[in-house]
Amino acid sequence: MATAGGVAGDHLKSFIERIERLEEEKKALGDDIRDVYAEAKGTGFDVKVIRQIIKIRKMDKDELDEQEALLETYLLALGMRPEREAAE
Repeated sequence: MATAGGVAGDHLKSFIERIERLEEEKKALGDDIRDVYAEAKGTGFDVKVIRQIIKIRKMDKDELDEQEALLETYLLALGMRPEREAAE
């Protein structure tokens, strides 16, 4: 392809084709992940909980500790967790 307006057409086309291939792969991976969740659900697992576990496993320890402490604080503030349980 020729250069038009200072843009090398072949180079641009190569980037676009690579992105399109990666988008196709991403969609295929998304479909595969959805299938695994469906399989887990079919065997009786709670998919919402599995998603939470995956989210937690991605966090570093400090971030997880901070979120757990905030959750505990908020639950206490809302009266959803008795004070004596929090001390244990």
